[in-house]
Amino acid sequence: MTECDQSAMVYLVDDDAPVRRALSRLLRSAGLETREFSSGDEFMDSGRVSGRGCVVAESIMPYGAGIDLPRRLRESGREIPVILLTAEANGQRRATAKLAGAMLFFRKPVDGQALVDAVEWALSENAPRLQDPAHTTS
Repeated sequence: MTECDQSAMVYLVDDDAPVRRALSRLLRSAGLETREFSSGDEFMDSGRVSGRGCVVAESIMPYGAGIDLPRRLRESGREIPVILLTAEANGQRRATAKLAGAMLFFRKPVDGQALVDAVEWALSENAPRLQDPAHTTS
């Protein structure tokens, strides 16, 4: 494990249970603690989001899409980095994810080591915090 906080939590949000379980196993094998949620709504309503963490979410799903999570987290005052995954990656989806405030965007099936590295970076002290895209400069 790199310089990320040992007490950090990775919140996995995906409506596909086998995908959630596989991602959880992968991240736990890298020494990361995970919690699983079947939708963005379940995650936001759980009240279990505290401390240092990172969200890994499917960008397109019913009942609270992952693409909405950066905005919803900002509005709730939580500065948690969001990494989005999708099976339907294209230039428009990538641009939408960036505009939504996602830190990173991966196409499924995602390379396991690349995802672990991305999560560890998101949890590190060097990673940028969630920002309102309307107030960023580039």
